[in-house]
Amino acid sequence: MRSLKFLNWVSVLFLGLALFYYFCTNPSLPLLSKSYNMAEESLKSIYDFTVKDIRGNDVNLDAYKGKVLLIVNVASKCGLTNSNYKELNILYEKFKGQGLEILGFPCNQFGGQEPGSNEEIQETACTMFKAEFPIFNKVEVNGNNAAPIYKYLKAQKGGLFGDFIKWNFTKFLVGRDGKVVARYAPTTSPLKIEKDIGNLLAS
Repeated sequence: MRSLKFLNWVSVLFLGLALFYYFCTNPSLPLLSKSYNMAEESLKSIYDFTVKDIRGNDVNLDAYKGKVLLIVNVASKCGLTNSNYKELNILYEKFKGQGLEILGFPCNQFGGQEPGSNEEIQETACTMFKAEFPIFNKVEVNGNNAAPIYKYLKAQKGGLFGDFIKWNFTKFLVGRDGKVVARYAPTTSPLKIEKDIGNLLAS
């Protein structure tokens, strides 16, 4: 019995060493794909970034200084689309006057569910889903071509086994100081984070 337990422990040890070697020799994997210098990132805030709006114009995010931001990668043809747009609109209507801004970034990396041009995306978001909050240029959120703002967001609030975005409608909550406060899964209803938003606005 003791020898069996010993063999089990040896097997676990070798498995751990094998996994460690695998990740170390595959730096492109999400677990170790920190293309940003973490020491440098700790000095940044969301206000250090410039993004493009849906028409291709540069938008410096320092225009949102002092605001609470909810940043969401949106898609028009996802099973989560209707409920998320509906609840995001509710939050925006309720809290915009208190300092909330919602920033929507279209992304086509998940099931090809945002295939349209920027013009088509804007038309769909504003006409079909009645979005009043700003929609920005279509971006990638994972991989080597991920938008710098998403590299920053993921570096600030990553997951245990990798910082990659799992699906459409992942949400990042940013405080008035430009620092990322929380990250929410795609399946987290926007209304379920209403209390967190209210607390930040009141602080």
